[in-house]
Amino acid sequence: MTPDQQKPRPLPLFLDLVREIAVEDPALSAKALKGLALYQQAERHPSARATIIAAQKGRVRLLDYGGGGPAVIFVPSIINPHFILDLAPGNSLAEFVRAQGFRVLLVDWGYPTPADRAEDIGAHVTDYLVPLINEIGGASEPPHLVGYCLGGVMALVAAHLAKVASLSMIASPWHFDHYGEDRAMLAGLWTDNQEACAALGLVPMEVLQAAFWRMDPDRTVRKYARLPEVAPDKLAQFVALEDWANDGAPLTYAAGEQLFAAFFTGNLTGKGEWRVGGQRISPETLPCPARQFVSTTDRIVPVDSCPDSIEAIPSPAGHVGMVVGSTARPTLWSPLAKWLSQVQHKRQS
Repeated sequence: MTPDQQKPRPLPLFLDLVREIAVEDPALSAKALKGLALYQQAERHPSARATIIAAQKGRVRLLDYGGGGPAVIFVPSIINPHFILDLAPGNSLAEFVRAQGFRVLLVDWGYPTPADRAEDIGAHVTDYLVPLINEIGGASEPPHLVGYCLGGVMALVAAHLAKVASLSMIASPWHFDHYGEDRAMLAGLWTDNQEACAALGLVPMEVLQAAFWRMDPDRTVRKYARLPEVAPDKLAQFVALEDWANDGAPLTYAAGEQLFAAFFTGNLTGKGEWRVGGQRISPETLPCPARQFVSTTDRIVPVDSCPDSIEAIPSPAGHVGMVVGSTARPTLWSPLAKWLSQVQHKRQS
């Protein structure tokens, strides 16, 4: 099998979900499997994404998208690849913000190895993100931070530890006790996989993908069942998104353990008990202007799990759709760029 024929990952679990969801609907099963074949056999084109490296710390790179204005550092999640923020020409939040007069930089977290097993989520900030921020910015012209999903949580930490102009969070959780019945599912998933992950020193992305799929298995199957009926351009976008979702690096063991045990199960952040770099981390103690952009239909990050002390701008699109979907430009891209411009104007006035 080619690498693309092994997707989506983990493929055996996806096939199990098809059998589970379509147990009494043979037509649905047939459509989902036909969609799977279309996805696996779809043509892929070489990427033309930015490769200029503005700064690097260990395996973590800061990619430079150019632009002549104030610096904006985009911080993606460590769970999926960074390029969701630069998905394709014409469908790129990074490109859009650059066109509004900013210098855009994007964190690429790289691929950890078992030697990195002790790096928890906070260590990713103190050991990598903060040094990169300090290398790009300065006291007179600090960068703006924009974090997506778990990257927003990490950007919030960085805003406590480094000088930044502003913080923007996109679909970022904080109150993990608002995940409802999914918390028990996630706890069980970690119990089942913790020993193997400890032995590996890493948490494979298949473990994380299984968590996302189990949050909404019906949607996971039906989006493939709809695929045989979509237009070619929609198929290309589907392939790009699914490849992004299936190409993630593993997490370090400590980051995975912290995410599952301390965050989802223990609600460490929501309780106000998370300390990084000797500081208590809380949205209430941010030393810079902050704004968040939330999805009202998100299954991955329910809107009630987002920080309740940061002003929010809602989007009707889902967790990924709000960034790259058909309504992304009016509901996220433009409001974000306007907010960044407003903060920058106040700094200069």
